[in-house]
Amino acid sequence: MEHNNHTMNEKEEIKYTCPMHPEVVSDRSGICPECGMNLIPLKSKKTVGHEVNHGGHAASFNKHEGHNVNIFKRKFWISLILSIPIVLYSDFMLSVFNWTAPVFPGSTYIQFVLGSIVFFYGGWIFLAGAKRELDARLPGMMTLIAIAITTAYAWSVYAVLAGRPDNLFWELTTLITIMLLGHWIEMSAVSGAQSALKEISKLLPDTAEVMSGTLTKIIPLAELREGDIILVRPGGKIAADGEVTEGDSSVDESIATGESKPVSKNTGSEVIAGTINGDGTLKLKVTKIGEHTFLAGVMRLVAEAQSSKSRLQILSDRAAFYLTIVAVATGTTTFIAWILAGGGTAFAVERLVAVLVIACPHALGLAVPLVASISTTKAARNGFLIKQRLALEAARNVDVVLFDKTGTLTKGEYGVTNVWPYAAEAMEGKPIDAREVVHLAASVDAYSEHPIAKAIVAHARERNIPLAEIKDFSRIPGKGSQAKINGTLVTIGGAAVVEGKNVSFPAGVAEEHKKGKTIIYVLRDGALIGILALADIIREESREAIKILKTMGIKVAMVTGDSEDVAAWVAGELGIDEYFARTLPDKKSEKIKLLQSGGRRVAMVGDGINDAPALTQADIGIAIGAGTNVAIESAGIILVRNDPRDIPKIIALSRFTYTKMIQNLFWAAGYNVVAIPLAAGILASRGILLSPAIGAVFMSLSTVIVAINAMLLKGRKL
Repeated sequence: MEHNNHTMNEKEEIKYTCPMHPEVVSDRSGICPECGMNLIPLKSKKTVGHEVNHGGHAASFNKHEGHNVNIFKRKFWISLILSIPIVLYSDFMLSVFNWTAPVFPGSTYIQFVLGSIVFFYGGWIFLAGAKRELDARLPGMMTLIAIAITTAYAWSVYAVLAGRPDNLFWELTTLITIMLLGHWIEMSAVSGAQSALKEISKLLPDTAEVMSGTLTKIIPLAELREGDIILVRPGGKIAADGEVTEGDSSVDESIATGESKPVSKNTGSEVIAGTINGDGTLKLKVTKIGEHTFLAGVMRLVAEAQSSKSRLQILSDRAAFYLTIVAVATGTTTFIAWILAGGGTAFAVERLVAVLVIACPHALGLAVPLVASISTTKAARNGFLIKQRLALEAARNVDVVLFDKTGTLTKGEYGVTNVWPYAAEAMEGKPIDAREVVHLAASVDAYSEHPIAKAIVAHARERNIPLAEIKDFSRIPGKGSQAKINGTLVTIGGAAVVEGKNVSFPAGVAEEHKKGKTIIYVLRDGALIGILALADIIREESREAIKILKTMGIKVAMVTGDSEDVAAWVAGELGIDEYFARTLPDKKSEKIKLLQSGGRRVAMVGDGINDAPALTQADIGIAIGAGTNVAIESAGIILVRNDPRDIPKIIALSRFTYTKMIQNLFWAAGYNVVAIPLAAGILASRGILLSPAIGAVFMSLSTVIVAINAMLLKGRKL
C-alpha cells in the first residue's frame, strides 16, 4: 500500500511544459496557448504502469527556447528605434550622404550608450541561445551570431575608450536589429505552420450538458467523467468521445477525420470530441475524456511527428554543424589575413563579423523542419496522421502498394450483388420479379442474426422494399431458416435447401459461384422462386484509388485469407496487378518479403490489428480505418477513415514535401557558397564588399525565401 501511495503521489507531482515555451507550466497535459504544441512532462518520471512519453522533444534542441513571436517583435522595434540615432552619428552618414550630426556635450558617447543597450537588450537572445548550443555541444546559428556581435561590441568599446573613430556600433546595432527581424519572421512562419494544432485545441466546448435523471446540468468540461450521460443539442459541439445511447442525427467530423460529408449517427454509434452535431438531438455516454480522447491522440501524434527527424533533416542538421565550424575557421583566417595584409584591425574585425553573420546556417536550419511541420499538419487536416517522419519521406519511393482485402479494399461485410427471379413459379397469378424475391427473403431473414441474413434485410431497406408479417419462424440446422407468409411456407438457405430438386438454374449463377460469391435460394412451399448472390462488397473508393496509383506509376497488389476464386474476382474487378490468396495473418509478412526480394519498396495497407507483423515488415506500414483508435504501434502512418483514396494522397504529399525540402536545401547551401567568399573580401580589390549589416540582410532574405517556399506547400492540393 505504501508503494502504491508513493506511485500515485509521484504521478501527481508531474508538471507539464511546452518544448518551445518553458515559461508555460501546467498541472495537466494539454496544448500550449502560445504555439499549439503538445505540453510535455517537465521531468521523466514513471507514472502508473508506463513511462512518461516526452514526445521526442526531450532530446531535441530548440534555439528559440523561452521565446515567442511577440518577444522578437518587441525587441526588434525597440532596437530599431535605438539604432536610428546610432546610424545618424556614424561615419557612414558622413561618407555616403555628407550628413553631419549635431554636436553637444556627451554626443560622442551616444553610440556607445545606445549601442550597449541594443547589444544587451536586443542581442541577449543570441547570447543566451549560444550558451544553450554550447552546453548541448551543438554549436550553430546562435553561436555564430553571438561571436559576431560580441567581437563587434568588444572592438567598438575599445575604439571609443581609446578615442579611435573606427568603431562598429552602427554595423553592430543594425545587424542585431535585422537578425531580430529575421527571427520574428521565422517564428511567425513556424507558428503558422502549427496552426492546425491550435485549431484542434479550440474545438472542444468549454462546458457540457450532463443528464441527471430527467433534468440536465451545465458543468465545466474539466468536471466531466467517464460514464456520464451528456445531451448534445442540434448544432452543438460534442464535449467528449462517447457512444450514442439515444437519438438520430448527422455529425460533421471533417475537422477530426477529414470526412467531408456529415456522418449519420444513431444508437450504438461512436462520436468524437470536438465534432459538430447536426439537426438532431443526441444522448451520449462518455467513454473517453482528457488526454485519452481522439483529438488528444491526434495532437500527440502530430507533435511527435513534428519532433521526429527525417533523413534530410538529419543531413541538414549535420550540414549546419559543419557550416558553423567552417564559418568560424573562415572568419578567423579572414581576420588574420587582413591583419597581415595591412588592412587595419577595424577592417579585419568587420570582415570577421561579416563572415560569421552571412554564414549563419539560419536558412539551412529552417529549410527542412518548416516543410516537415507544414506537411505533418497538412496530413492531419486531410485525415491521415504521420507517426514516423521517415515513413512519410519514404512514401515517395514506393514501388508497390499491398492492400489487405477485407475491410480495406472491401467493406468487410456482405452485400447482395445479384438477384435472379425463377420464372417457373408465380404467386397469386403474377410472375415473380427481383423485388418480390428480396421482399420474401428479407421478411424471413428479419428474425435472423446471421451476417448473410442481415445483408439481405439491409438490401431490402436500401431499396425501400417493405417487409411482410411472418409467423412460425424457425431455423433449419445446417440449411437456413423458414417462416409462413400469408399462409405459404417460405424457405431461405444455401445449396442444401434445393438438394435433390430437379431445377435448372438461371444463366450466370454458376459463374457468380465460381467467383466465390455466396448463393442463397428462396423457396415457396418447396418450389424455387428466386436466387440471390452475396459477396464482400468492393468499395467504390477502391476503384478510384487503384486507378490513381497506376497513373502515378505504382503497382498494386492484394493479400487475403479468402479463396483463390474470391481473390481472383476482386483482383479482376479492381484491375490489381498481383494477388495472394489463402494467406493467414501471420504469413502476410512473408508475401511482403517476396515482393521486397526483387528490390521493390513496399507499402502495406492493413487494419493495424492482425496485420501488425506485415505492417512492420513493409518499408512503410499504413493502418487504414483506425477510426477513434490512434494508438496503432505497428504503422508509421495512420488513416482515420476507411478510404483507400488517401493512399495516393500520402504518396503525393511525400513527393511534394521532398521537392520542397530539396529546393530549400539547395537555396540555403548555394547561398553560402557565394556569400562567404564575398563577405571575406575576396573581391575587395574591385570595390565589392559586404558590410555585416548587408550580410545580415542577405542572410535574413535567404531565410524568408526558404520560409515562403515552404509555406507554398500549404496550398498544394492532394
